[in-house]
Amino acid sequence: MALTIFSIMILLLLLGFPMMIPLIVGAFVGFYMMMGGFGQMETMVQQFMAGIRPASLIAVPMFIFAADIMTRGQSADRLIDMVMKFVGHVKGGLAVSTAAACTMFGAVSGSTQATVVAVGGPLRPRMLKAGYNDSFVLALIVNSSDIAFLIPPSIGMIIYGVVSNTSISELFIAGIGPGLLILVLFSIYSVVYAYRNDVPTEERAGWGARFHAVQRALWPLGFPVIIIGGIYGGIFSPTEAAAACVLYALILEVLVFRSMSLGDVYQTAKSTGLITAVVFILVAAGAAFSWIISFAQIPQAILGGIGIDAMGPIGVLFVISIAFFVGCMFVDPIVVILVLVPIFAPVVDSVGLDPVLVGTVITLQVAIGSATPPFGCDIFTAIAVFKRPYIEVIKGTPPFILILLGVSVALIFFPQIALFLRDLAFAK
Repeated sequence: MALTIFSIMILLLLLGFPMMIPLIVGAFVGFYMMMGGFGQMETMVQQFMAGIRPASLIAVPMFIFAADIMTRGQSADRLIDMVMKFVGHVKGGLAVSTAAACTMFGAVSGSTQATVVAVGGPLRPRMLKAGYNDSFVLALIVNSSDIAFLIPPSIGMIIYGVVSNTSISELFIAGIGPGLLILVLFSIYSVVYAYRNDVPTEERAGWGARFHAVQRALWPLGFPVIIIGGIYGGIFSPTEAAAACVLYALILEVLVFRSMSLGDVYQTAKSTGLITAVVFILVAAGAAFSWIISFAQIPQAILGGIGIDAMGPIGVLFVISIAFFVGCMFVDPIVVILVLVPIFAPVVDSVGLDPVLVGTVITLQVAIGSATPPFGCDIFTAIAVFKRPYIEVIKGTPPFILILLGVSVALIFFPQIALFLRDLAFAK
């Protein structure tokens, strides 16, 4: 049964169908094979609806909408300009600024694709003009944008929290430590690269210009305060923080900065609606597919075959990391989370792993896989946005992937990288 389902899904993918079609077809084929027909179709419909019923999922379109508003308005540019004024003059400072800007925008959007567009668009030409190689620039933008998977609000963490019934607030806080560690390591590599390639520095900005840039960025800096401060302080749930971010973004761009008209807001909302529809179809189909494979006990057969039941917590984390890393090299991250999390859930419970740690490890692997050849989704986002060939986009990625894999190993052996802030915030 498992071989038939996966063969059909792979065939549909090779034929060029979008990922939602193989998921839906795979679920219905599995249902037909288990039930001997479609006589109890209402059960299947219930599984589709159950996938999109959790109230926490409301946060997903909210954060997407807020990110779209900021990308179309001035918030992204103001954040980028502030970072540039402080570190642009340092050797490799422009690259460090790009990584920091991606992290900051990830902290207000939760979307890697939005970060690639918002940060990569204005900074790539400046980096090329400064003497950086385009393959390095593209790899830096793609991989730094993936920090948005870890820095709250992370859409990947929201999906994981819903699927695994784990606190999204705790996941958000736990992602900060690994995200900042990756930023530091990317910055160090960027400085080393600049020295090795003798990249010239930019003119140092005066303190007056820096102060002015901070003033201009004060309003956009309110986003992480709302998200992290509101959740940490117990003022907002993640869903309420998402709604507050939308309202804040609208106030900034429409009333304060006057960078958007009501017509622009309508077009942005329509774009968000289309993206949300795709995401929710994937979530519904993934929930139904996960129910089918769980009902058929396919996960038990697969995991039993590799002997995972005999492994300790560290071994289980390594297996999970490899599975998600490889999966996201080929398939959309949301789909991988929806399909694989239920498979590993019983093993995670049996070895006593902290679900927040597991969620952080999974989110990191999703981030790495999304920027890793052959089919990492952010690679194709960069190809579309920057109109560069595939080989050029992936050429500079190996050093960044090695850094990310190093952080993955460190997170497995030193879980306090993620759990320290979580324990501090929630007094575990």
